[in-house]
Amino acid sequence: MSEFRKMRRFKQELSRERCLEILQSAPRGVLALHGENGFPYAIPLNQYYDPEDGKLYFHGAKEGLKADLLKQNNKACFTVMDEGFVKEGEWALNICSVVCLGRIETVTDHGIVLEQCRKLAGKFYPTEEAIEKEIARDGNRVNLLAMTIERMTGKIVKES
Repeated sequence: MSEFRKMRRFKQELSRERCLEILQSAPRGVLALHGENGFPYAIPLNQYYDPEDGKLYFHGAKEGLKADLLKQNNKACFTVMDEGFVKEGEWALNICSVVCLGRIETVTDHGIVLEQCRKLAGKFYPTEEAIEKEIARDGNRVNLLAMTIERMTGKIVKES
């Protein structure tokens, strides 16, 4: 595992437990990859953090820029933030963010793909029936990605 620099604003650092809460509750985040022509490529994605294996799961198409970039370099950064809050008597928004660095692999076991897609869909779909309908329609076409987290940091920031 690589060595990473310590957080400069360590007094604002969130605990691992709080970081995991945010990862599990945030509906989406931004995945950043090594892009084309030396430019970064960052896209919003829904995620599911599985506490059983400690991985982040994403879904998408089997073809396209994201898939091509990951074939070239599977190192990635995924960032989420909470809704934030304003302290009584103040105007500034306080936001908690979590940054995960890791490597992304395509999940090839179809049983795991369907299992993790159900968990991911559980965050958004109103019923299990709706989830199963979607899986029946698109389950064979989904590309499931799993990020093994090598570093996770969280921070609370006051926007003032």
